[in-house]
Amino acid sequence: MATYITEQCVNCGVCEPVCPNSAITPTEYFYLIDPQLCTECVGFHREEQCQSVCPVLCCLPDPQFRESETTLIRRALTLHPDDGALRSRYDHGTFPSRFRKG
Repeated sequence: MATYITEQCVNCGVCEPVCPNSAITPTEYFYLIDPQLCTECVGFHREEQCQSVCPVLCCLPDPQFRESETTLIRRALTLHPDDGALRSRYDHGTFPSRFRKG
């Protein structure tokens, strides 16, 4: 599932630069995450980076966009076709993911 930003967003902007997919954009009052670009940081990090830096904890899993790890890593590969390191981690099954705890 994609992550979304609730209305509790204080528009601080710390989430935007940590997104590996440029899925986060500002609006007048808060930030938005494009679910077609969000990979929940699968392939890049073990946890969603927007959640890890948000001071008010308003970056939450979006129940309207439930997606599997397979879907998310495939999206990451599509969004970053020239990222050789990502491709290598995928090919070796060593890519980071919130689905892989431990």
